[in-house]
Amino acid sequence: MTTRPLVALLAALALALGACGSDADSGANASAPQLTIYSGRSEELVGPVIAQFEGETGIDVEVRYGDTAQLAGAILEEGDNSPADVFFGQDAGALGALSDAGSFRPLDPALLERVDPQFRSVDGEWVGVSGRARVAVYNTALLSEDDLPASVLDLTNPRWGGGKIGWAPTNGSFQAFVTAMRVALGEDGARAWLEGIKANEPKVYENNIAIVEAAGAGEIELGLVNHYYLYRFLAEDPAFPAANHLFPNGDLGSLVNVAGVGILDTADHTEEAQRLLEFLLGEPAQQYFAEETFEIPLVDGVEADPALPDLESLKQPDINLNGLADLQGTLDLLTEVGVI
Repeated sequence: MTTRPLVALLAALALALGACGSDADSGANASAPQLTIYSGRSEELVGPVIAQFEGETGIDVEVRYGDTAQLAGAILEEGDNSPADVFFGQDAGALGALSDAGSFRPLDPALLERVDPQFRSVDGEWVGVSGRARVAVYNTALLSEDDLPASVLDLTNPRWGGGKIGWAPTNGSFQAFVTAMRVALGEDGARAWLEGIKANEPKVYENNIAIVEAAGAGEIELGLVNHYYLYRFLAEDPAFPAANHLFPNGDLGSLVNVAGVGILDTADHTEEAQRLLEFLLGEPAQQYFAEETFEIPLVDGVEADPALPDLESLKQPDINLNGLADLQGTLDLLTEVGVI
């Protein structure tokens, strides 16, 4: 599987992003930052933990927020002139694409060893910070756990036809999942699944939040999302009528992808970048992700809400996250099937 199509796609996205400008550019001040992060994770999610890092270390951080793929493309387009020291990606695919392009420098082995090998780069160039399991969120008034399929592949059954399923084909996390499906099942297997779901006339939504809202409202019986979105609704309303279904026995439908970080090969502030990565893998930051964003901590010894999926009990499919870099191939497939 080649990453060249993805590199070209990212570069094109970078040009579009550059034409629009950035908040970081407009808000620049006279003093240069001591560390620059390109973050594909939103400010709402990671801004507080980065602010905590600044407060504890005294390091001045500038963050350019945006779409993960667009920011990865910006790094490739900027080349040696990129001001970024650290890339914070929302999925392993973009991290893998930059790694394959030679954009990262090797990380300290002691740092890498804090995280299980399945959630970090095989070449030691990026490391996962938090985990996100794919699940089916379902309306608890319409379905019981016994009604739910044992595999995500079973959702092509006509029983789920007539708008019972919700999905978000343009969403990055869904596309990363389809990329994993292509790796696991091959092009023909992934195409057959997409065509089967399409034949069931699923309802299309813009993102995971909209799908969870629709499940709670009974607009759909179930939807394909990342696990943590439901917990945000339950935090506001414990009686919200939805629950997550984890597909059992290492099913592809409950693949755990990661948000992760890497230090760029062109970074000017490598010592500060190293301190950031150590902080993100430390207990306070890991606890933040577990308690505030409801993600799965990847470092041993961090206590998470018992309702969150447990990495020790989540049997994973035999998927190497380093192999999820071919986003362009996924976009081509989704277009060919007529999903996007």
